[in-house]
Amino acid sequence: MFNFTPLLGAQSTSPASQSLLEFDGGIKILVDVGWDESFDVEKLKELERQVPTLSVILLTHATTAHLAAFAHCCKHFPLFTRIPIYATLPVISLGRTLIQDLYASTPLASSIIPKAPLSESAYSFPSLRGGSNPNILLQPPTPDEIAGYFSLIHPLKYSQPHQPLPSPFSPPLSGLTVTAYSAGHTLGGTIWHIQHGLESIVYAVDWNQAREHVLSGAAWLGGAGTGGSEVIEQLRRPTAMICSSRGSGPVTLAGGRKKRDDTLLSMIRDTVAKGGTVLIPSDSSARVLELSYLLEETWQAEVEQGDGSSPLKNARLYLASRTSGATMRYVRSMLEWMEEGIVREFETASGAQETQAHKRNRSQQGGFAGGAKQDDPKFARAPFDFKYLKLLERKTQVNRLLAAEGPRVILASDTSLEWGFSKEALRSIAGDNRNLVILTERVGQSASDKKGLGRYLWELWDERRDDAAEIDAENSATAIVDASGNEVVLQHVQLAPLSGGEIPLYQQYLARQRQLQNTMQGDTSTALETSADVVDDRSSSTSTTSEDSDVEHQGKALNTAATLSHARHKLGLSDAELGINILIRRKNVYDYEVRGKKGREKMFPYVAKRRRADDFGDLIRPEEYLRAEERDEVDGEDMRDGGTKRENAVGQKRKWDDVGVRNAAGARRLSNGLNKRRKAAAMAADDRDADMELGGKADPRRRAAEPESDSEDGESDEEAAEAKVEGPSKVVFSLETLRLECRISFVDFSGLHDKRSIQMLVPLIKPRKLILVAGEEAETNELAADCRKLLNSGAEEATEGGIDVFTPCIGGTIDASVDTNAWTVKLSQSLIRRLHWQKVKGLGVVAITGRLEAASLHDKAGPEAAKKKMRTVKAEGQDSQGKDEAESEVDATPVLDVVPANMAAATRSVAQPLHVGDLRLADLRKIMQASGMTAEFRGEGTLVINGTVAVRKSGTGKIEVDGGAYSMGDPRNTEGGTFFKVKRKIYEGLAVVAGG
Repeated sequence: MFNFTPLLGAQSTSPASQSLLEFDGGIKILVDVGWDESFDVEKLKELERQVPTLSVILLTHATTAHLAAFAHCCKHFPLFTRIPIYATLPVISLGRTLIQDLYASTPLASSIIPKAPLSESAYSFPSLRGGSNPNILLQPPTPDEIAGYFSLIHPLKYSQPHQPLPSPFSPPLSGLTVTAYSAGHTLGGTIWHIQHGLESIVYAVDWNQAREHVLSGAAWLGGAGTGGSEVIEQLRRPTAMICSSRGSGPVTLAGGRKKRDDTLLSMIRDTVAKGGTVLIPSDSSARVLELSYLLEETWQAEVEQGDGSSPLKNARLYLASRTSGATMRYVRSMLEWMEEGIVREFETASGAQETQAHKRNRSQQGGFAGGAKQDDPKFARAPFDFKYLKLLERKTQVNRLLAAEGPRVILASDTSLEWGFSKEALRSIAGDNRNLVILTERVGQSASDKKGLGRYLWELWDERRDDAAEIDAENSATAIVDASGNEVVLQHVQLAPLSGGEIPLYQQYLARQRQLQNTMQGDTSTALETSADVVDDRSSSTSTTSEDSDVEHQGKALNTAATLSHARHKLGLSDAELGINILIRRKNVYDYEVRGKKGREKMFPYVAKRRRADDFGDLIRPEEYLRAEERDEVDGEDMRDGGTKRENAVGQKRKWDDVGVRNAAGARRLSNGLNKRRKAAAMAADDRDADMELGGKADPRRRAAEPESDSEDGESDEEAAEAKVEGPSKVVFSLETLRLECRISFVDFSGLHDKRSIQMLVPLIKPRKLILVAGEEAETNELAADCRKLLNSGAEEATEGGIDVFTPCIGGTIDASVDTNAWTVKLSQSLIRRLHWQKVKGLGVVAITGRLEAASLHDKAGPEAAKKKMRTVKAEGQDSQGKDEAESEVDATPVLDVVPANMAAATRSVAQPLHVGDLRLADLRKIMQASGMTAEFRGEGTLVINGTVAVRKSGTGKIEVDGGAYSMGDPRNTEGGTFFKVKRKIYEGLAVVAGG
């Protein structure tokens, strides 16, 4: 059984992708936790509902569409971090820098608390009576927490079959195997192959078959000996294939990668020659690698060749992203995941650097200067060791850049132009007709009633491109349109502290959420820490004492009104709703009836104490290591954790080290020095992680990648301190009308498959069922119609033996189970002892002959019945109820037993030995060569052995062996001739399943 449900990203303009795969036995796999630039928590409601049922989580790409909600789920969904998560190493490392860039760039990433949960807690507060949402933000994860979340992900390598561990609340996975294959598109991007029983699922969303400068193509045609014309065996003939339709709609640029690169560089040269600025919005961790590598190589080639006619000599090149330095450090340590040309370039550069260093040392010893230094144009540089591309990580650096004059090219995050430095850059250059905005991919639309800035520009270009097509149809795909006369509304987002009745409203919301979480999982949640909402109280988060589970301290950081309200109303939770948690949530309750209960309701609730630690032990609290002169003390009392400690109000619960919730406007802010030290510690942690991935050696080129001098650190720290709002906060929106005078163009650097790639590969993959997701409605339906005609011999609907093509909508479930006549039976112990299993492609196969018996009408829990006799006698009413339940639990599964002796003779001749498997000619060629025979391919699909025997495959499982009289050999020879040797080797390559 296999069911597929797209939670996000099916026939939708939003690029976010979330998919739920369900197998036999209640096994559920979540693939991707994507989000869009709206950061609307309502879009995660269905995912939150499914979290307690998930077994495994798989991640495919380090992009916002596949990963943006990961930190939010870890922070605010209590059970999410207990689910095993798997991804490749580049997705883990680059995903971490992406999420850190996201939360550092926009307050909206923290997510606005929806109006409905606030309304449930607002019965005593008039804040919502006007019907407006106060836009209160959830508590955002810190950089340390984000790093901790990504450390939970288990790294996998390509082509490495792995049997994942199930989550604590998941049923057994029963041999489920996942394997990652290269998807192209992004560094470490993954095509997942999932094998469970008879189900073979290929999940391929956002892949690229073509090779690029940095990324190799998808692994569809990567089999050895196939010559690139045959899909690898592991991905062939799956029972279901989930494929993305995104990218099949737009018209692709003829000429491939070279034409694409030349078009982009031609636009850049023309613009900078006029003194204009080129803005290229991109992501901060995935496709930006391809763009930055191309531009750096172009600058090196044209600037260093000595030709003064190149317009790029006077143009500057920038990459603006808050985590660009950490991203490039990670990338330099993951060259083995890139295209083979990058690896050769790195090896060449490393050898050249060693030779140049050796010459320089010899020259210095000889008393004269020589050899190439790092500033010398002849100095060999490794990939992503930029010389011309300058990294900008601070807003002050970007503002200084935008205030200057001169030609320049700016790569800035993000593609949507809704967050990141690209929005500020567009705001600065929009008023000059010399400037050019080059869109590199089609921007999605997060809501049907609201268009983002990136979507507006793309639709404007697409609309005016049609007008240009009437003049020059050949170049319409790369037309440059003039946006003069258009106005667009920009939405600015600013942080502000809570005020008035918003503070108690927020406190009541936190109290209710904590109570619900404690009820769900026995108070093991640490997602809601209200002390961290107000000030950075690290002592409460690292406490490991028994007070964490004490009933008296479950309502920490509640003010008097919230506490009394909680005592009066109990948040609507009765004893029945509390369930077995009543043993730890109610005083003087020591007994709980578990007879007739199932699952966790039969077990005493356990409160797990979570210690926060990393690979080196317990986390260090920097405030404990401050020098005396660094402390802010008043009358000998340490004040660095935020103001004078007030006496607790009556009825207010506190831990010894908790800091109370007070007026956010009047609370004492953390000192700037402590903020600087924490920021420096976070940057140092990034450096240490990068060094660890480099094998423990520091990168000598790290300083070369730093864009600014240390003199700018103070300015950036002051900016961060001013922008930071301590305590609970909200967002304030303001609108600005921006008049566009610049030009717009589009060059497809999305790195996605086109319709031609799908139409070429899907018939080779031969899936039994094809599911199309991750695309807009029009392109998905158009691609589905083409695939039905292509795969079903021109018929619109699937014929007998044809392929079903599904196009689900968000929330719709598709039953894509394998079409086999299979039944569930129980094997008797005597029959199991006689079975001899054969392994075929990871599955156990055996032929059996048995007698099918009717299901037993006895209670299936035989041992349980004996144990029940030893238990305490039930009450009369409950006793009868329990008996009724026991009688209803009857196992209806039929039993397959050994054939009786008097029937064995009649059935023995029916079952014949079977040869199971599909031997590939490339494998047979290797086997014959290893046996000392000559084997070579001649013609199409014909393997000739010793020049006398020809082997052909006429279909899956059908092998034809053709040999003349010379291949038979001497009949007196016991080994036989070539013909019989070939047949013997073919049989040895198959699994023999004997009958009987």
